[in-house]
Amino acid sequence: MRLFIGVAALLMLASCSKDTISNTVNLPVVEAYLVAGNVATVKLYQQKELTDTAKYGAAIKGLKVYISDGTNNVLLTETTAGTYTYSDKTFLVAGKTYSLQFTYNSQSVSATTVMPQKPVGFATQNTNIYIAQSSVNTTLDTLNRFTWQNPDSLNHVLVFINADGASFPLNSFGISRAYNFELNTDQASVYYITQRTFAYYGHYQAILYRVNSEFINLFKSNTFNSSSQSLSNTATNVVNGFGIFTAMQGDTVAFNVLN
Repeated sequence: MRLFIGVAALLMLASCSKDTISNTVNLPVVEAYLVAGNVATVKLYQQKELTDTAKYGAAIKGLKVYISDGTNNVLLTETTAGTYTYSDKTFLVAGKTYSLQFTYNSQSVSATTVMPQKPVGFATQNTNIYIAQSSVNTTLDTLNRFTWQNPDSLNHVLVFINADGASFPLNSFGISRAYNFELNTDQASVYYITQRTFAYYGHYQAILYRVNSEFINLFKSNTFNSSSQSLSNTATNVVNGFGIFTAMQGDTVAFNVLN
């Protein structure tokens, strides 16, 4: 599974909320993206001070962290500092509700999510798209179209992974942009790609994740635009904590951006 670049940034800001300024409660920051057929992983961090430039707060170690599927309540193993896992890959399946539970600073911390079904019918119109090298990308013409079945208008996110990294920029203006990025599909069943979407040539994977509302709430959080002068609490589904405990499933197609 790929981590989400923008969402990781939001979790960093989660520990710099107004609650941190008041120092009334020291709440943990949770980062957990459950994917069916994978190892269950939960990462726990301390809140950060506003002046702390580290990406995350210090890892929270030595806790007893549990996940329940409604029938089985399993104890996770701390495999590295602050990272708790359950290695049985048959534990995470579509349709089940999963609950997180642990105690931190004498407070019960909890969260709940539902494992969605895998996306259906994910396809790319073109396996090769061509962008002429130029000084400025101005065209809004459609270069590619990604489609999937979504009769119930469920939430999906598209994640683009460039295997070549920043090796082949389209132009001198694109080198400051990310080569891996994610886009909210706004509950649609199609997403159109234009020349402005990409800053780099290369071999891409497009991963369509079906996600839950707690993920979309965090993704759309206005903390993308927050500063130390204008802070707002980040969306969270964690009781007595910050961050996110969510589940998702994805499908992948490959395509190339060529000159």
